[in-house]
Amino acid sequence: MKESPHIGLMSEQEQRISDAIERLRGELRVYVRRLLNQNLCLPIDGGRYGSQSLPLVARLLFCQPAAALYAGTREGSRTVRPGGMTVLEPGPGMGFFTVELARLVGASGRVVAVDIQPKMLAGLKRRVAKAGLLKRVDARLASHSSLGVTDLQGSVDFTLAFAVVHELPAAGAFFCEVAQASRPGAWFLLVEPGGHVKESEFDAELQAAVRAGLVLADHPSVRRSHAALLRKDS
Repeated sequence: MKESPHIGLMSEQEQRISDAIERLRGELRVYVRRLLNQNLCLPIDGGRYGSQSLPLVARLLFCQPAAALYAGTREGSRTVRPGGMTVLEPGPGMGFFTVELARLVGASGRVVAVDIQPKMLAGLKRRVAKAGLLKRVDARLASHSSLGVTDLQGSVDFTLAFAVVHELPAAGAFFCEVAQASRPGAWFLLVEPGGHVKESEFDAELQAAVRAGLVLADHPSVRRSHAALLRKDS
C-alpha cells in the first residue's frame, strides 16, 4: 500500500525534531566535557559538611547540599558515602553522565538509565562496557507514557534529569513517577538548557515537581542552564 503523503511528511518532521534534539544534547555534552577537562576540582563550601575540594563532575551532578555524599561525611558514628546508592537517570542519551554516575555509586550501587530510544541505550551500553562499568548500570527501555520504574518504589537516592523534561509530553506524570521511586530525603537535580527552555517554562516544571511532592532546596549555578535541586519530602 502506498504511504500517505501526510504520514510521510509527519515522519520527516518528527525526524527533524529528533535530530535537533540530539544536536542540542551533543552541544551540552561537549560543553560539560570541556569544563571537566579544564578544571577537575573545585573548592566548595559545604556548610555543615565543611569546606572541601570535589571533582567537578560531583559539583555538577550532586551540587553543594549533597556534596557530602561524594566526599564522605559523618552522621553520628556512621560514614556516608555514595557507594551503594541507587541513581535514576531519565534520558541518558549515549551515557556521558552515566559513566561518571556509575563510578560514583561504586560496585555495590547501580544507575538505572531509562530512555525511549533503543539505539541510545545500545550506545550507552557500549560506552559503559568500555569503561568496565556495565554491571553497575541497569539500562531500561521506557514507553512514551511511563518510565517503567514501579519496581524502584521508595529506593532511589538521587535522580539526574539533564535536558530531558522539556521533551516529555506530560511533565507532571514524570515528576510523580520520580517522587514515587525516590526514598524519603532523596535528591533530584533538574537541569534544562537556558537557550531552549524559557524561564517561565522552567518555573512551570518546578511547580509540577512541587505538586508531585518534591521540595525545592536550591538553585545551583550551571552555566547557560536553568537548574534546581529538589528533595523528596520525608
